[in-house]
Amino acid sequence: MSGPHPGRLAGTGEAEAPGTRPRAGRLNAPSRLRGSNGLAFGPDGRLYVAQFLAGQISAVDPATGDVEVVVPMDGPVQAPDDLAFGADGSMYIADLVPGRVWRRGPEGSYTLVSGEVVAPNGITCVGDRLFVNEMRPGGRLLELFPDGRDPVVLTEGLALGNAMQLGPDGRLYYPHMLTDQVWRIAPDGGAPELVAEDVHQPVAVRFDRAGVLHVLSRGAEGIVTRVDLHGTGARTLVTSGIVGLDNAAFDAENRMFVSSYASGGVTELRPDGRTRPLVRRGLNGPYGVTVDLGGRVYAADHYRLASPAPSDGGGPVPASRASEGGGLTSVLLLPSFAHGVASAGGLVHLTSQYGEVRTYDPARGTTRERAAGLAEPAGIAVGPDGSLVVAEAGAGRVVAIDGGDTVTVLAEGLEHPVDVAFDTEGRCYVSDDRLGAVLRLREGAPPEAVADGLGAPQGLAVRGDELFTVEVEHRRLRAVSLTTGESRVDAEDLPVGLPPGTPPRAEPALFTAGMPGSPRPFAGLAVAPDGALLLSANGEGSVLRLTV
Repeated sequence: MSGPHPGRLAGTGEAEAPGTRPRAGRLNAPSRLRGSNGLAFGPDGRLYVAQFLAGQISAVDPATGDVEVVVPMDGPVQAPDDLAFGADGSMYIADLVPGRVWRRGPEGSYTLVSGEVVAPNGITCVGDRLFVNEMRPGGRLLELFPDGRDPVVLTEGLALGNAMQLGPDGRLYYPHMLTDQVWRIAPDGGAPELVAEDVHQPVAVRFDRAGVLHVLSRGAEGIVTRVDLHGTGARTLVTSGIVGLDNAAFDAENRMFVSSYASGGVTELRPDGRTRPLVRRGLNGPYGVTVDLGGRVYAADHYRLASPAPSDGGGPVPASRASEGGGLTSVLLLPSFAHGVASAGGLVHLTSQYGEVRTYDPARGTTRERAAGLAEPAGIAVGPDGSLVVAEAGAGRVVAIDGGDTVTVLAEGLEHPVDVAFDTEGRCYVSDDRLGAVLRLREGAPPEAVADGLGAPQGLAVRGDELFTVEVEHRRLRAVSLTTGESRVDAEDLPVGLPPGTPPRAEPALFTAGMPGSPRPFAGLAVAPDGALLLSANGEGSVLRLTV
């Protein structure tokens, strides 16, 4: 978060902001890789990492861990999920959500190879030949031609393809994520052959320098299955503990580096399961944030529910010391793509942009579906009567879900409601980031503007007689008196939204082929038991604690 602005938080994780000069600190260190997916060593010896959620590709120095963005988020590539290098040094990129495959030449120019592949994911080069598969039910494995020739379909019927590689026997190996299998096929086509069944949640297949097959699991345990293809077919399982493995690459010394779609970073994984971080793991978003009465913080982080935690001394964790193992833990790996979150009565309630509302019980480790089929539910709060109140952004509504999971519309006709909060009198407030206003809902009457003319207000919280909201467009925290209507700016230059100078991107597309697209940005806000405000600093991948 360093920069020319005097209000920026310092690299230690604690500093003061302008205005009322609140005390501010990070509960976890910023993320240098906001989710990490495909990775491959480039001709320059650096490890290139595709970041689907961040919409960019970074190069990592394997000696120092230094990170450089080489394919920025404001370029033509929108959602890079995997990459490979051709014989001439060109980088080929699978752009998942828009369904495109790109060539980035050694000099940095971009050429569209194909816009006709549905959900391109696994991508690999065999000499000067390019192969890609589709991450969808009934997907295809194709050979593509940068010179514009029509693609050649090698096979169809993939049950969610993903990261693939040429094996030592000259055949392409790829996973079927839905059926827990690994298959192979000759690069010139023919009948596919089943290699292994009952593999733990396979997401990527990789061969080390000795020709041993490694199959990565996308599950919470971080399992890697090694398969002996030269003899008995015996398997060896290594549990890394890295939640949501996504891909791997081996260097010239046969060291294995792995990525995580759920927690980012790059980690060296040794044969005995020990790990060494090359780039520290962290948060992908975060999006919604909440805290329970015991002070435990939960962040909705798209693929998981995570818990940024203060240090043993109770203060914020400095950036130099925060890590996945210390300042941040994964609580729950989620198939439902968490966006909004609220805590009450020992339970944690989550929304998904893909329509669901769920309740998680941390004590029992169970989840319960409360609603489905909603249109991009975002912020969530627990009402005075115990109902779950949700800002349904895609439908322009605010809805309530009672104890019997019946959905009732509280307000409709809104432009783009993104968060909700209640005051001590039980009145409901909603922020609308397109309207630029915070509204109070009134039974039997139109919503009343409490504050308007705001810059994309998102996160919303009430403390005593004051309402707080995050103006993402202006990167500031605004306080509004619920008695007088007067407002003030309590903090500025907050790390929310896009980095300064980055042009707005097109609205992220929700994927319609049965898999998720890019999440909508959302800077959540919550009040801690001691009165501090917790902010989802989605511009850097941390949770901030503001004492204002």
